[in-house]
Amino acid sequence: MQKEVKDKPINAVVAAVQLPSVSDIEFEASLAELRDLAKTLGFEIVATFTQKRSSFDATAYLGTGKREEIKAFIDMEPAPGAFEPARHAAADPNAGRIDAIFVDHEISPSQARNLEKELGCEVMDRTMVILEIFHRHATSRAARAQVEIARLGYMAPRLREAAKLAGPQGRQRSGTGGRGAGESHTEMDRRKIRDRIAELQQEIVAMDAERKTQRARRLERQGLASVALVGYTNAGKSTLMRALTGSDVLVEDKLFATLDTTVRALQPESRPRVLVSDTVGFIKNLPHGLVASFKSTLEEALDAALLLHVIDASDPGFERQLAVTDKVLAEIGAQEVPRIRVFNKVDHVGDDAAQAAREAELRALYPDCIVMSARRADDVATLREAILAAFRQDEVEAELFLPWSAQQQRGTVFASCEVLGERADENGAFLRVRGERDTVAALREKFAGTP
Repeated sequence: MQKEVKDKPINAVVAAVQLPSVSDIEFEASLAELRDLAKTLGFEIVATFTQKRSSFDATAYLGTGKREEIKAFIDMEPAPGAFEPARHAAADPNAGRIDAIFVDHEISPSQARNLEKELGCEVMDRTMVILEIFHRHATSRAARAQVEIARLGYMAPRLREAAKLAGPQGRQRSGTGGRGAGESHTEMDRRKIRDRIAELQQEIVAMDAERKTQRARRLERQGLASVALVGYTNAGKSTLMRALTGSDVLVEDKLFATLDTTVRALQPESRPRVLVSDTVGFIKNLPHGLVASFKSTLEEALDAALLLHVIDASDPGFERQLAVTDKVLAEIGAQEVPRIRVFNKVDHVGDDAAQAAREAELRALYPDCIVMSARRADDVATLREAILAAFRQDEVEAELFLPWSAQQQRGTVFASCEVLGERADENGAFLRVRGERDTVAALREKFAGTP
């Protein structure tokens, strides 16, 4: 993972076109999300430029006047009153040193090339930004391979435009966003990209088979008590994962801080023993190439017996989070997996009264939901009980008789069932247990023949 620059901020501006079909609330939410994505890459957004248009400019996405306004800002020659104080930082001494422009849509290679040529700095559209974040944060072999496939697929149609932009100097733009695997656009042709994608796909097929075998063994050992955390990126899934499992999981206030699936046991240990997995977060307009390439990571949600759908309760646009997550889960075929809606971060809403009001609102909309903060031990305990209750609803209680001659089998009973109580007489011990119907029946049959 590349180390992000903190001592010397990398300045950037955000630019976006609001189409007639997009509401002001939705537009502002998308801009805020893009700024968070930029923060994850280590950029500091010093200005935001927006305009309303009936369609994108076919040549360079933004209209001529808006491009001139951005150019003036970059050159530190703003006209008096040209920028809204609430949205721009023209007085900032760093405002003239702009390293990149973030565009809140996926734009065509020619639009990106024309914008870069006119404004004199790198242009990163929304898809490129997300690809770069995935590239930096992927750590496992599988995640790296999946990211590279998506990156190469994005790069292929942009080779010709990149070559034009490079000109006779043969300007190097390595990888996604200029920070990729080290091959320049002018050196790699489409055939090489196709060959590399085919090679990576073969590697992923082999890794998928290996992961499925590992998951099958894990589920066989643990029964089917597996939980997957799913939800919008930055909804607090990793914090919740750490609270539920006591594990040292990376927790950062950044989008896509977690890419590789982490699996840990629910703590304190329970019967049945529950395995909890964290998954990559969803996001609005997640590039389709990444949805497909990360399918093997998201398959943890398919294999889970229960989903914890984590939503940021403090986000006024939480319904949009719900819609995005439901859509992506449907795309990977996980819409039928039972789930608990967990509204996290309620402590970010405000004071106690504000939190109580939000909780009442959410419970009215979603009666079976859990409203909580992953930083409050009592809330985490409540969620843990809800998880265990979901797995125990099909369990049965029974009494097993264990003769004194078979006491060495006590470990088997305690490992496979929850022992609720015990009594004894001169012949042996009577254990009151709760467990899966088939497990309890098998133990009864086993001990019935014990002398």
